[in-house]
Amino acid sequence: MTPRSTLPAQGSPLPSPLDLGGRTALVTGAAGGIGRACALRLAAAGAKVRAVDRDAAGLEELAELARGLAGAVEPHVLDLTDLDAAELAAAGTDVLVNNAGLQLVRPIEEFPPDVFHTVLTVMLEAPFRLIRGALPHMYGQGWGRIVNVSSVHGLRASAFKSAYVAAKHGLEGLSKTAALEGAPHGVTSNCVNPAYVRTPLVEKQIADQATAHGIPEERVVSEVMLQDSAVKRLIEPEEVAEAVAYLCSPHASFVSGTSLVLDGGWTAH
Repeated sequence: MTPRSTLPAQGSPLPSPLDLGGRTALVTGAAGGIGRACALRLAAAGAKVRAVDRDAAGLEELAELARGLAGAVEPHVLDLTDLDAAELAAAGTDVLVNNAGLQLVRPIEEFPPDVFHTVLTVMLEAPFRLIRGALPHMYGQGWGRIVNVSSVHGLRASAFKSAYVAAKHGLEGLSKTAALEGAPHGVTSNCVNPAYVRTPLVEKQIADQATAHGIPEERVVSEVMLQDSAVKRLIEPEEVAEAVAYLCSPHASFVSGTSLVLDGGWTAH
């Protein structure tokens, strides 16, 4: 006999806003940008959020911002290149948001191999270890939500971003595999795929992009970052956080193994 949907019966009221009371969420890269917005959104929904980052000061600032919310934010200083520690940190997690990332814009022939290795470690191998650490608890209780913050670059490539594009494409495959394995256990796994988000990571790219493309910095946003987007603006971190929240909601219990694309029409080409 197949399990029944957890949604209310037809004709009954819609569920109340997202309630994660009693749930533990882990968000990586939580000290700023998308990670900070996700941590605050999940804490506002009542979750106890393990905020993971190597930026201790940023985590303390996040914890202050979260005061008064329904849930709580617990700073957890961690460098995700310590893969064993990352896996241990995920134990007992109900909601896992793999968000941490880094970027370097260089042609392949000039791309430092050590940086390529670090990008793949933080953005692909660490998510694997975090998922591995979280699944026993999720499987044991028959419920779990894995949200992998991918990118439009998980679906499309751009020049000069070999490590980032490779990591995000790999994350898409990892997410789908986790969805297939997790489905019998009540665990969903999805990606959210924003285009350029107004974050420090994106702002730091502007000079590198200007050099790589041979144009002034003031032309990078309009001519490079927004070139393929029909909606000509950057996305706000809070918009991405709402997509993450949706994937944790009762109405998203049938959404798994897919990519929720927030690219302003980029992939419509």
